[in-house]
Amino acid sequence: QVQLVESGGGLVQPGGSLRLSCAARGSIASIIGLGWYRQAPGKQRELVAGITTRGDIDYADSVKGRFIISRDNAKNTVYLQMNGLKPEDTAVYYCHAKTTRGLQLYDDWGQGTQVTVST
Repeated sequence: QVQLVESGGGLVQPGGSLRLSCAARGSIASIIGLGWYRQAPGKQRELVAGITTRGDIDYADSVKGRFIISRDNAKNTVYLQMNGLKPEDTAVYYCHAKTTRGLQLYDDWGQGTQVTVST
């Protein structure tokens, strides 16, 4: 199992920037992908950005050109640099790890960090 510890959320004005961090602990070798999801009130959780161990990256259309996902393998940490933030980016952001144990795939989640974009 992988434990994910997030940090970096907060309140920011429209157009501002924030960087989220997520440190992975535990069965690091089982991780095949890391990413960020978000869930706004009354909405389903959605993928924001993901990065595989091969370095393949995927972004939601709504954040392309504004958000950047990266990972530091030495620190077992994934980052989400969020620029040009909009009020519609307001949500709880969750770090996610896709792991493999045996022949099974699993999803591990962080506790979530609130991002609020408002004047």
